[in-house]
Amino acid sequence: EVQLQASGGGLVQAGGSLGLSCVASQFTFGDYSIGWFRQAPGKEREGVSCISSSDGSTYYAASVKGRFTISRDNAKNTWYLQMNSLKPDDTAIYYCAVARSAVPSSVSSSYKSWGQGTQVTVSS
Repeated sequence: EVQLQASGGGLVQAGGSLGLSCVASQFTFGDYSIGWFRQAPGKEREGVSCISSSDGSTYYAASVKGRFTISRDNAKNTWYLQMNSLKPDDTAIYYCAVARSAVPSSVSSSYKSWGQGTQVTVSS
């Protein structure tokens, strides 16, 4: 069973940057797409970004496009989410996840394994 460990959250002022990491164990990177989701209090979990395992293509939610960058290091079984120009609306618990297939998706039901979440708080 895939195990995921997310880290890198914290408190930052608006306009600042944070980098999240997710380390996966018992996982073959090339077989499944991976992604980042977030959930703010009182809101549904939303897809932030994902990256295809087949061609490396990426997807970003409109709200983060141009500010967030997803990347991966296959050799380290790790993927990242670099978040720049953070806004208070980015405040949420961020989750890394492994998809059920190589097809990238922004839909949470397409993912089979989830990390424990890391809190990101952006102050105004």
